[in-house]
Amino acid sequence: MNYLIAVYPDRITAEAAYTDLEQSEIPKSDLTILGKGYQTADEFGFIDPTQQGKKQAKLMSFWLVPFGFFGGFVFDYITGLNTFAWAGTPGNHIVGGLAGAIGGAMGSFFVGNSIGVLMGSGDALPYRNRLNMGKYLVIYKYDVSQYRDLATRIFQDTNPENLQGYSEESA
Repeated sequence: MNYLIAVYPDRITAEAAYTDLEQSEIPKSDLTILGKGYQTADEFGFIDPTQQGKKQAKLMSFWLVPFGFFGGFVFDYITGLNTFAWAGTPGNHIVGGLAGAIGGAMGSFFVGNSIGVLMGSGDALPYRNRLNMGKYLVIYKYDVSQYRDLATRIFQDTNPENLQGYSEESA
């Protein structure tokens, strides 16, 4: 699916652009307005960066927690620290491993969430921010580019703040 997204500062200009597109040959089913009183970013399907962050953190925890346990266990074994005398030698190794696993979990949480939020959302985050600022998006989605040039011309005539095209490959 391909998308052509125009950002407008207010509802009136977004509706005017939508009306101009609607009056041309472009099918109404391929047009969408996002903003207050219309569809939200979630309803349209923009990626939520916090969900991407949680997904990335969970993925990282599958290898960081065991690696942290192994690293903590080996560190305690090599150094021979007797941090907890009541636990004995094998207990100290296990406590060291648990401390390493906790460190791995913290790393996956903080780094995974940060990377997921910053990188996983692509351009959805700037569009979400613009919607939160009260702006409106007019989106034309199409499979083939038969009306793309017409839609681009109409969008440009209405002077949007931003006009950008996206191509999404189907898997």
